Amino acid sequence: MKIGVREIEIFRVVMRAGGTSKAATMLGISQPAVSQSIRKLEEGAGIQLFLRLRGRLVPTQEAQALIQDVDQLFIGFEFIEHRLKSLRQRGTDRLRVAAHPAMGISFLPRAIAAYQPDRHGMFISLRVLSSKEVYQQVSSGECDFGLMADEMPVYGLEHSEFLYTPGLIVMSPNHPLAVKSIIEPKDIENIDFLSLNPEDSARRRLEAALQAHGVQVTTRIETPYAHSLCEMALQGLGVAFVQPVAAYDFIDRGLVIRPFSLDVNFKSLLVFRPGNPLGRNAQLMLKTMRIQLEKDLRKLRGVVGAM
Repeated sequence: MKIGVREIEIFRVVMRAGGTSKAATMLGISQPAVSQSIRKLEEGAGIQLFLRLRGRLVPTQEAQALIQDVDQLFIGFEFIEHRLKSLRQRGTDRLRVAAHPAMGISFLPRAIAAYQPDRHGMFISLRVLSSKEVYQQVSSGECDFGLMADEMPVYGLEHSEFLYTPGLIVMSPNHPLAVKSIIEPKDIENIDFLSLNPEDSARRRLEAALQAHGVQVTTRIETPYAHSLCEMALQGLGVAFVQPVAAYDFIDRGLVIRPFSLDVNFKSLLVFRPGNPLGRNAQLMLKTMRIQLEKDLRKLRGVVGAM
């Protein structure tokens, strides 16, 4: 016997409601109709999903296992409904962008403001995600393009370099190193250091460069977020090596930003699906992003010096 989506839906409501009476009310059907649907599902599946105890349905272990998969199925349905609603409301004049936090938290909002989506009649969806999630969203077509760090392969996607720039050392104005104009490797030895997570490619490059100079830092706090490193450095928790675009957001808050003598770079990749050329609006947005990036880096150079 073929199992229908309606029987699965009623099963889900019964599990969530805790009984047939409340489920019937939620579904707007009779209680006997709910019970009949559950029996039909059990017969079609060939397993008992509920025990009948004194007029009550008690879920079996099989029902508890099944509901997890059913929930995932309906999450997919709900996503499709949301997408259809979005398409009806916005049509095709929309742009979906995903970015890793260092680029998505503040840089992309600045670029979007410069782009002026209202002037172009555009709806923009900005998703700030991990690089892995950016890769997944772009690969699946959920986003038109994305910005991700170079910490993982980008198989199956077109990609190009969006940002390649030296990292910077940041600290509070009260830190002893704040008097130096350039930070040397030996300066960050034996002090509290704030690091990106171990899997971060820039952290790995930094550690390799320091090791080549016989220097090892003492990491006190680690986080995947460059903005968090800047905030913690500003609060006096230590010194951090960060992506410049993240440091930009703290210029006016008094964060001390210094160049590092070693050539250790941060890299962000622009990724999009092959065979799916970017439309005119996406291309205009990318042009705006590049202009905004150069504007931000130019301001940083004025604060830090050569980069």
